[in-house]
Amino acid sequence: MPMLRFPVKKIRKQFKLLLLLVLLTSAAWFTYLHINQGKTIKLHFNYGKVDEGETAIFVTSMLASLLAAVDYPLVVFCFLENMFLRLFALMCVLCVCWQYKGQVNLHVFEDWCGSSVAQLRKNLHFPLYPHTRTTLKKLAVAPKWKNYGLRIFGFLHPYRDGDFQFSVSSDDNSEFWLSPDESPLSARLLVYVGQLGTEWTAPGEFTKFRSQSSKSVHLISSRRYYFEILHKQDDKGSDHVEVGWRPFLPGLKYEVIDSAYISLYTDESSLKMNSVDHIPQTLASHIRLPEVSWPRGPEGKLNVQHGADMLRPDPRDTFYSTPMIDPSRLENTLPACLYSPTYVVKDFPIARYQGLQFVYLSFVYPNDFTRLTHMERENKCFYRESPIYLEKFGFYKYMKMDEEEDDRPFFFPNPDETPVHSQLRVTSYLRTSVITESQQQPNPDPNPAGIDPDTHRSNPHPDPDPEAEPEEGEMSDYSYEEVEIRPGWAEESINWQRTFSVNPMDFELLRSDWNDLRCNVSGNLQLAESEVVDVLAQYMEKLNERNGGIYTLLRIINVEKRRDSARGNRYLVELELMERGRNVVRLSEYIYLLLHRGRQGEESLENTDSAPASVPAPTTYAKPLLCQPVMLQWRRDVMVHFVVPVKNQARWVQQFISDMENLHQQTKDDNFSIIIVDFESEDMDVEQALKESTVPRYEYLRREGNFERSAGLQIGVDTIEDSHSIVFLCDLHIHFPLNILESIRKHCVEGRLVFAPIVMRLSCGSSPLEPDGYWEVNGFGLFGIYKSDFDKIGGMNTEEFKDRWGGEDWELLDSYHLSLSVIKV
Repeated sequence: MPMLRFPVKKIRKQFKLLLLLVLLTSAAWFTYLHINQGKTIKLHFNYGKVDEGETAIFVTSMLASLLAAVDYPLVVFCFLENMFLRLFALMCVLCVCWQYKGQVNLHVFEDWCGSSVAQLRKNLHFPLYPHTRTTLKKLAVAPKWKNYGLRIFGFLHPYRDGDFQFSVSSDDNSEFWLSPDESPLSARLLVYVGQLGTEWTAPGEFTKFRSQSSKSVHLISSRRYYFEILHKQDDKGSDHVEVGWRPFLPGLKYEVIDSAYISLYTDESSLKMNSVDHIPQTLASHIRLPEVSWPRGPEGKLNVQHGADMLRPDPRDTFYSTPMIDPSRLENTLPACLYSPTYVVKDFPIARYQGLQFVYLSFVYPNDFTRLTHMERENKCFYRESPIYLEKFGFYKYMKMDEEEDDRPFFFPNPDETPVHSQLRVTSYLRTSVITESQQQPNPDPNPAGIDPDTHRSNPHPDPDPEAEPEEGEMSDYSYEEVEIRPGWAEESINWQRTFSVNPMDFELLRSDWNDLRCNVSGNLQLAESEVVDVLAQYMEKLNERNGGIYTLLRIINVEKRRDSARGNRYLVELELMERGRNVVRLSEYIYLLLHRGRQGEESLENTDSAPASVPAPTTYAKPLLCQPVMLQWRRDVMVHFVVPVKNQARWVQQFISDMENLHQQTKDDNFSIIIVDFESEDMDVEQALKESTVPRYEYLRREGNFERSAGLQIGVDTIEDSHSIVFLCDLHIHFPLNILESIRKHCVEGRLVFAPIVMRLSCGSSPLEPDGYWEVNGFGLFGIYKSDFDKIGGMNTEEFKDRWGGEDWELLDSYHLSLSVIKV
């Protein structure tokens, strides 16, 4: 058998071609690696930044040397040496890139009091000379310390192309800045928690304030974006700061930005503390942000704004000024159905003041920020834990600390296990009436467990597989021994790099009627965005099908939902529409999502003058039916009568008249009147003040004797001749918003709905521009009702409330057996 010989001679003859092939293959492979890695890992220009331009130069240089090597063997060695040196340098650069990935820079400023970021900027050592310069592995840090400030900065690497939404959560204040590119100089404030130092959030609470959530931000996965976080913590509370993001789609939850999507701005590990040239100096670190946007007075002095979210403009405030859609466009848009909710009290005997137990709240969308977030510094009743528990343990139980080699269970306790605490009411003068919707229900149990069939309130764990709690005697990540701050700790024991995972706890989802009717800082219940989108998609499809596709949805102004799990959900839908691409119109209608119908004949219209012939016969539906509730249309131009009994309240009577004058001037609405029943006031001539006013119409009634609120209200109502007009029983000491007339009309439907605004009682020294106070959740002193319905229930109890007042509003609540609307305006 002949021996196989290695073709040495052929290889020598074809050496140049083989060398060319090997070099071209190697060049192509390393070029691919270079470009592919460069898309996801890019260095700062101070640390070997490489881009596609440098790649092209590198490849061109190799090919030029390669061509020369084909004819000049001596150059081959030089080329190989040059190529391997370049490849070695490229591999070193890539190694450095991987070292930068998965962490960001963290600067700590210790021993500095205050809870606002503005206070951090006052520190003389900020931003160049922190106490500590270290790194962080994710954008969620909780050192468990006090009186410090943090500056976190680096690069963000999106995991996909598309629109993102960001949010920041912290205790206390924080800011998140983002650049549209990798330049720190381009960074702009995107979201923040608080400006004054009194604002804070629980861990993972990403929607408490308007300022927390950003608008849509378009990001590209092949690029990196500079970001910066500023955080200030005082000596109280559960210290934490975290940044979450989500694709800009309805219903998705915020996820904390993890290590896979961040990288260092610069490596400080080998630098001395006095080396500061590498530290980015940005608008975030040098501008005291709150003063930039605050207005100044006539003498140039700064007008410090109150931090309450409820003071910020809301589309609901001025929606009344938008032209109304032609009612004929809405006819036959949806099939007609009977509105016969199961929660209405009919022929059901109730004890005196038991009507309070039948008051339930409605859900609203979008967030109207009626929650008094600025009052939660001391009053934390919005959360299910007791104040004593929160004072001692804080919110650390909602966090899992990311300890090394820590596989202990993720413990999230059941909020139903802790009692709810209610603060005493502050009894000062009122502010703006605010509206949440409440109804009367035949169930005497006010839902103490907070169970909500529609929104799964009984399940506080969104995760279908909640992890088990620690065994008895085992130390958990939330052990109170670890949480409690020990003043004797040495500085070196502080772990500034302690990151954490957030429980996806939706604090809004855990709210219940029972909790909110006892918590005087919580606002309206929040309606899920996904539910709103689904209902409105169906409605807009029907509306355009009826009108030839001429309407485009511009904005969802307001949606109010009244839940009835046994029958169906009622919605007040208020939309801003574009008609034929030219005119902007508003739509404000009640619609009904009928879940299923009752027995035959159960839903006949009762206590009504006539039943429309178009009402369909009761049937059972296999799936929910979106329909138009019969006889549940509110009247746009109905007369509203404000009835006010007074005695020796000159300054407040004059204020009331002035408010009514301003209401008329601003809204141009003539369809209202004021009726003042005067019990021999001696401090002013009330009748003369009315004659000199510009209110469209008024009635002055004088009565002798002591002040009787019930009798005064009844006298005023008795003078109204039109039984199909609305009576609004009113007090003084009220500041009315401009949309009050339309709010009353929308929530009063003859024979169906009455209206009781919840008012905010201001603390001493506060004003409507500085609304420090509490919602009077159990007060029903303001009451809107059609006169025909008022007469049916017998009016006010004037016999038992002759020489006193207080309780007559609760008794009125007992008497009214139709739906009760309570909403914050």
